[in-house]
Amino acid sequence: MTKADSLEIARLAIAPRDPSRVDYGMVLAAGRGTRLGALGRQTPKALLEVGGEFLIDQALAGLEVAGAVGAVVNASHLKKQIQSHLIKAQPPLPVQLSLEEEPLETGGGIVKALPLLGSSPFFAVNVDIWWAGSLAAGLETLKKAWRPDAMDVLLLVLPTVRANGYVGKGDFYMDGIGRLARKHEAETAPFLFTGAQILHPRAFIDPPDGTFSLNKIYDRAAIAGRLFGVSHSGGWLDVGTPSRLAQARALADENNQPSLL
Repeated sequence: MTKADSLEIARLAIAPRDPSRVDYGMVLAAGRGTRLGALGRQTPKALLEVGGEFLIDQALAGLEVAGAVGAVVNASHLKKQIQSHLIKAQPPLPVQLSLEEEPLETGGGIVKALPLLGSSPFFAVNVDIWWAGSLAAGLETLKKAWRPDAMDVLLLVLPTVRANGYVGKGDFYMDGIGRLARKHEAETAPFLFTGAQILHPRAFIDPPDGTFSLNKIYDRAAIAGRLFGVSHSGGWLDVGTPSRLAQARALADENNQPSLL
């Protein structure tokens, strides 16, 4: 990428425009839940409950409130449980399932589902997050910041100092226009990725074969200067371990939330 290209992307990234319309979203729900131990072997992460609501229902409700008119859910581990739940639950928007014989990870799962998502930018949301009622607002923040001429990927990030119970070293640095750079392994970065994002299908042109992480798509977008982030102002907690799940449930009870949205 030349300096002129970088400057043009920067100009487009901050150009005024009305919030974008994002019609479809994907809920990434195919993971094995190995960090959850015995609980993950019996129950898919999508069907864990926090505050009286299943995590998959939280994600679908957030997408609907943010204006999505359809969603795709990928499923692999204990997929029949997810299928059965979606039949019974009557989600707030039409849902299509993208079934995987074996989990394809985040990147491979999206590539498989792309024919169901269309040719326009779409939301993608990790299912194993408790948002404390803030998911729809986070998705709206993404829509307001999205600039399709400048961005292939826009991540909702959170300052690590605001991440409840977080003990990691962060994921990204962010400059003054929102462009992201990944930290080196030994470094500590001020922003972590929350698990919500907008992706443009062009980011998946010539993808790796088979199973792969979205990190490969992020790295490719970063090299092109087209990986951006916007900061989340609401609640967030990764519930991928038993202790974090228990923490989320305690917080939900403490807040007396009848619903996560």
